[in-house]
Order: sequence, then structure tokens, then C-alpha cells
Amino acid sequence: MKKLYGFMPIITGICFGSAGIFVRKLSGDMNNTTMVASRLSVAVLLLGIWLAYSHPEYFKIRLKDCWIFIGAGLLGSLGVNVCYNFAINELSLSLAAVLLALSPIVVMIVAFFLFHEAITRRKVLSIFLAICGCVLTSGIFETNESMHWSWIGILVGSVGAIFYAMYSIFSKIGMRRGYPALTITFYSILSIAVILLPFAKWGDVAQYIMQNPLPHSGFMLAHSLCVAVAPYAFYTVALDHMDAGKASILCSCEPVAAMVFGICFFGEIPTVLSITGLIIVLVALAMLVLPEKKTMQKNEKSD
Repeated sequence: MKKLYGFMPIITGICFGSAGIFVRKLSGDMNNTTMVASRLSVAVLLLGIWLAYSHPEYFKIRLKDCWIFIGAGLLGSLGVNVCYNFAINELSLSLAAVLLALSPIVVMIVAFFLFHEAITRRKVLSIFLAICGCVLTSGIFETNESMHWSWIGILVGSVGAIFYAMYSIFSKIGMRRGYPALTITFYSILSIAVILLPFAKWGDVAQYIMQNPLPHSGFMLAHSLCVAVAPYAFYTVALDHMDAGKASILCSCEPVAAMVFGICFFGEIPTVLSITGLIIVLVALAMLVLPEKKTMQKNEKSD
């Protein structure tokens, strides 16, 4: 079971990597705010029903800790969703994902001071390899018609990485105060859904669904599950079993997933450098999944 937790951030990266499919499809029918609001409203409803059925005790929180959930929502999830959606439409899917994958740098610095998490040589090397691989995967060093970009897209995408890192930090604080992973996920998403409710153009959502009720309803549901429910749930659970820096680095597989989705759905053909970057990212992930020698020796002694 312990090995399974190591794959949860990777699944998170794949889910986030699929966001481009939904965002580009829906961008012609609704604006960014409406897209995020509809995505998270459905997500919080589904997650709320599941918790009420399986773990009703997870709804219990202390009022003095509300700032944690609001912080994870506003300074984390909301910022990530808005910035990433914008970057997806301004940049190639792989480049948008590369910028979001830079969050481990922020996470490691903040986690070092707040949680006293050790920055090992392996972790630093893994970060370096992951970032190098992500940059190569993006194709920014090559002339490729399918790889488009803009300065505003790069700026907003980079800010999204900071918001992504903040979600990690607030989630870790919540964990240390004894809150279950899904409690943090639920209330962080709920805070955003409530705030965005009056600003969304719900008429656009209704119009989109009425164009083709069954397929479009299913697409909106899949949008919420793949981009909002699954990634945050998996990532938050993972944070309960590993330090924030490692979990964030494992999520750096997102550019690889985005590249694959870009090929399949939008014809963003990778080059030799892009493939090289993919391999480097996989090597970085493997280095993190494998236990370090000191940890293995301690486990052997305890056994």
C-alpha cells in the first residue's frame, strides 16, 4: 500500500495534464471564470455526496482553522485553475504544463522553513533533472509551428506554479492539525465554488449543455472528475504519506502527459529534444520512487 501512495502524485500530474483537452474544447462556449466555477461546483457536489455517504465525520472542522481551507482554496486551487486555463489557451499544452511543474522550487524552499523538511542531494538532483526534462519537453528551443507561445502566457503560467506550491503548503498545515486529506480537498474547493458562484455566466453553461444534452453533460462531468476531484484528492492523500517537496516533484510528470494529449488531440508533434526531455523526467521520477539507502537501512533495523 505504501508504494501506491508514491504513484498518487503521478496520477495527479496525468489528470492535470488532461486539462488542456477540456479547456480548449470549452473555451469557445464559456469564459475562464465560468469554466472554473462550473468545474468546481460539480466537483464539490460529487465529493460532498461521497463524503456524506462514506465519511460524514470528515465534515467536522474547527472555526479557528477555516483560514487553512480558504488559503488552500483561494491562494492555491483558484489560482492554479485560473492561471493554468489561461496558459493552456496561450501556449502549447506541454509548455503550459512545464511552467506549472516549476512549483517544486517554491514548495521546497517554503517547506524547509515551515516544516523543517530536509533537502537531500537526491531531491535537489531530481528537481534539477525534472526541470531540465520539462523544459526540453516543451520544445521552446526549437522552431515548431505546433508549439505556440506568448509572453503573457508564460507570465501567467509561472504565477500558476506559485499558486500550485501554496496549495501544497496549506494542505500540509491542515494535515499537521489532524484533518483528513479529503476534508482539506472538499473545503478548499467549496470555498472557491461559493466565491465564484455570482461571477459565473451560468446561462452559457446551460446553453452549452442544451446543444447536445447527454454528450455535453458527460463531458462536463468528466471535466470535473479528471481536473478537479481526482487530482486534488490523490495529491492531498499523498501529502499525508510523504513530504511536500517530494510529492510536488512527482507531479512533474504532468508535462509528459500534456505532451501525449497534445499529440493525440491537437497534433502537437514532439521533436527529438521533446522525447529526450520525457526520458529525463521519467529518470527523475524513478530516482524519487526508489528509497534512499539510509531509509532502507533504518527499515531493516526496525524489522
